[in-house]
Amino acid sequence: MRNVLEGYLKENIDEDICIQPWNSKETLPIFISEIYTFYKMNILEKRCLLIEVVNEVSGIEDLRKHIKTIKKIVDENLVFLFKSISSFRRKTLIENRIPFIVENGQMFLPFLGMDLKMAKEKTSKKIEKFSSSTQVVFLYFLYNKDLMINATELALILNSSIMTASRALVNLYSLGLLTYEIAGLTGRSKRYMRIDNTDYYSRGSKYLKNPVSRVVYVDNIANDLPVAGLEALSIQSMLNPPKRSVRAISKQKAKDIKQHIVLNRDKIADMNLIELQIWDYKPELLATSNMVDLVSLVMSISGSNDDRVEMAIEKKLKGEAWFTV
Repeated sequence: MRNVLEGYLKENIDEDICIQPWNSKETLPIFISEIYTFYKMNILEKRCLLIEVVNEVSGIEDLRKHIKTIKKIVDENLVFLFKSISSFRRKTLIENRIPFIVENGQMFLPFLGMDLKMAKEKTSKKIEKFSSSTQVVFLYFLYNKDLMINATELALILNSSIMTASRALVNLYSLGLLTYEIAGLTGRSKRYMRIDNTDYYSRGSKYLKNPVSRVVYVDNIANDLPVAGLEALSIQSMLNPPKRSVRAISKQKAKDIKQHIVLNRDKIADMNLIELQIWDYKPELLATSNMVDLVSLVMSISGSNDDRVEMAIEKKLKGEAWFTV
């Protein structure tokens, strides 16, 4: 239950939350240590003792007595963790101002009232440009018009953490690019969808960034890397192909091909090398037919000061249903 809880709280309250075993239970009376499992929890810079209820507690009065006993030894906020509770028990806990968290996401943490408000304000910080993960999610929705998805499903598709997927979804929602519906057995799962076709791209395109962090030249790499740059544009237009083949690779994957990178300037000038773009995100996530996606391609070569290139880009974009001038 601890791992599930930590993931949920990271996604919904504090991405820096830390829950670890508490190794001082021997300081507590034996009858207390037998019915609870204890964890240290840091949430929104508040230190807590998270108390997982292992054996059923007989009633609210017992809980009050246990709290009194524990507080004589531990000077921290106490939070009880339940696998499930009845509506009556939830009501009595709240009436007695006893902080609690339930596995299904219900929680009562009165000592965090002010901090939760501050956290909400922090997440609404103005976005100037997409982060790499948010840009990938934006583009994934762009190319999948009717997509409805939650953070867990999106994380699986993009091979990311739930926290990363959730943060990207929240960022796009805060910009008015996504909406959501509440679904799921517990009625707590947010399933996101994008706004109208043309509005989505026209409103979101100003936040796009060039995915290329660096360009290197290599003598020999696998041909299964997606085609990128001017070579990709030439395949999709009447533009003449460049002198060199162009491929794209993620920063992480680029670490494995260091031995193929040519640094000598004369060799670069004279040899028939491959131009390799190192991207901030994995180009394969959005690639089709072994070619980088259109919008990332456009962002990687925009501002080329070549009228032929700009005309080819404009013509290609105008063929997309989501594009408006």
